[in-house]
Amino acid sequence: MSETITRFEDMSAADLRAFAEQSNAWPFEQARQIVARLKKKPKDEVLFETGYGPSGLPHIGTFGEVARTSMVRHAFRVLTEDKIKTRLLAFSDDMDGLRKVPDNVPNKEMLEEDLGKPLTKVRDPFGTHDSFGAHNNARLRAFLDTFGFDYEFASSTDYYTSGRFDETLLKVLAKIDEVMAIMLPSLREERAASYSPFLPICPRTGVVLQVPIVAHDAKAGTVSYDDPETKDRVTVPVTGGHCKLQWKPDWAMRWVALGVDYEMAGKDLIDSVKLSGKICRALGGTPPEGFNYELFLDDKGQKISKSKGNGLTIDEWLRYASPESLALFMYREPKAAKRLYFDVIPRNVDEYQQFLDGYARQDAKQRLGNPVWHIHSGKPQASDMPVTFQLLLTLVSSSNAENAETLWGFIGRYRPGVTPQTHPRLNALVGYAINYYRDFVAPSKEFRAPSESERVALQDLRDALAQLPADASAEDIQNVVYEIGRREPFLDHKKAGKDGRPGVSLDWFNMLYQVLLGQEKGPRFGSFVAVYGLANAVGMIDAALARSA
Repeated sequence: MSETITRFEDMSAADLRAFAEQSNAWPFEQARQIVARLKKKPKDEVLFETGYGPSGLPHIGTFGEVARTSMVRHAFRVLTEDKIKTRLLAFSDDMDGLRKVPDNVPNKEMLEEDLGKPLTKVRDPFGTHDSFGAHNNARLRAFLDTFGFDYEFASSTDYYTSGRFDETLLKVLAKIDEVMAIMLPSLREERAASYSPFLPICPRTGVVLQVPIVAHDAKAGTVSYDDPETKDRVTVPVTGGHCKLQWKPDWAMRWVALGVDYEMAGKDLIDSVKLSGKICRALGGTPPEGFNYELFLDDKGQKISKSKGNGLTIDEWLRYASPESLALFMYREPKAAKRLYFDVIPRNVDEYQQFLDGYARQDAKQRLGNPVWHIHSGKPQASDMPVTFQLLLTLVSSSNAENAETLWGFIGRYRPGVTPQTHPRLNALVGYAINYYRDFVAPSKEFRAPSESERVALQDLRDALAQLPADASAEDIQNVVYEIGRREPFLDHKKAGKDGRPGVSLDWFNMLYQVLLGQEKGPRFGSFVAVYGLANAVGMIDAALARSA
């Protein structure tokens, strides 16, 4: 097995590129767009960009953009045999004015007082950083660093105030009539009447002003407006951080100023991407390649929002699962709307492991389509997980084992020699399972009483398990469970076994989960009993029968 992996990793860059050129994995499809772009306009460095609006705490959608873009970046490096330098810029729009107070922060009164100011001038309600923008930027960077992304962080405030954007801002001013002609048809009549691509930063209050620009001087590099309170005419330069741009012109300006080659965006920004692309061309630039991904939904099917805090935060996912499981969630079906809530976590944890288990048995073409290849930039870790997350959750639930020592007692009996020291990733999974059980499973745990026919079947299962040897394998136990369930009302006449007899319906296993474990679903029952112990399983059935007597 290890030799197979070594041969794949030792494949020449040219051979790997040949496989990648035929792969239909979406990161390669995206990377081929960038390759085609370079054929039209060659350059020595390709810039990938992601955007972040730090008006609220970072949510997983922000992380997803960085993760997905990193996957495309790596695919591009494979297609070009790593001969072209690449950079990934995580850009924070932290010079935007705070328009409303988020629902999920403390000290809301403080933020109310700072409404309208750039996020890097709004006081931090958490009291940990110089500003609200700096706090949220730090939260984002902490996770990106934990995951090991290769990126550069960029602050809009730094780029505006340092003069990094000055040349392109002057170009926007020179082309202001063209920019206005692009933007005005997209605006409501009332908004269009006062619209300007430039937003002055009020020298008196520090607020980002949305006011009509009454005059502009391209040669002097200035715009003029009437102060909404004092009514005085004020003239400010568009450079040096004295003004910022409305976000669509700002996006286009950034693409031109930095030479961005690739940036993806949410489906809700399709029209914005088109408008910014037109402005980019008006400024003499070429819009980046990219695609529009679908939005994440909360448990009620509503779009998740940083300000509402109705989705999952980065910290919440990491309390219950590994970063790799989150990366799998991001990799799969980026153009399909998906619920991003707590109940998707266990499935992603176990499916990540399934993809990792299967990787070693795959040929080169299959591996390039395996999510773990993209998650780990072509170097997935070796698979070494003797139990599933779902099984751990069921063990915690059935035994009320809210401590790692008890769980490791079950695991050690099931897999002798497996310890927290020999399997640190499993040890982390044990901690995740305990957290998930405490927060989500225990509060909603509810046992249902069995029907009379179910009681008879459970009694027969109890007696059959009691007769098995203590070291019976998971497969032997599963065969007994299956055989006991081969009766009405659990027969599935549409599924026939090898002996031609009717199969067993899922109703049998669902009943076991609901009556014995107080949950709707669970792992393979034979595997669970093998880890939990036959005697413990017999005791569980006795307790269920006594509870419903």
